[in-house]
Amino acid sequence: MTKLLLSLHVLAAIIAVGPVTVAASMFPPAVRRAVPAGGGDGPDRKAVTTVALLHRICRVYARVGIAVPLLGLATALAMGVLGDGWLIVSITLTAVAAGMLLAFVLPRQDELVGQLTAHRPVDRQSTVQLAMFTGVFNLLWATVTVLMIVRPGSTTGA
Repeated sequence: MTKLLLSLHVLAAIIAVGPVTVAASMFPPAVRRAVPAGGGDGPDRKAVTTVALLHRICRVYARVGIAVPLLGLATALAMGVLGDGWLIVSITLTAVAAGMLLAFVLPRQDELVGQLTAHRPVDRQSTVQLAMFTGVFNLLWATVTVLMIVRPGSTTGA
């Protein structure tokens, strides 16, 4: 049962978190491409469609992503490692990453999509700030991934 839970946990992470990290990273430059240099006639429609699609990917896969910590907790319980330090740190970082996504990344994406579709000006600084939040989100997930592989203090760790 442990191998099945672990397999499902890893698959859920790849299928859910992977698309969010990629789409969220692509979002700020896509917004910048949608805004014409010098104002122009408004945002490029095709680029706005791309921005909206990237935002939708982030929103949908963020919801699917709830399976990752749920399966992770079930796996940890089955393995008897719920009290291990590496797991507690991983759970904490996962919660912080989820908080970053929900509090900073997705709301700012909402704002930028709204600005583009309403043909309102987009401040470049807002895309830079979003890129920073997205980078922190991705760094947190990378750290969790390393902790899951290395498992410091584990007798089966690398």
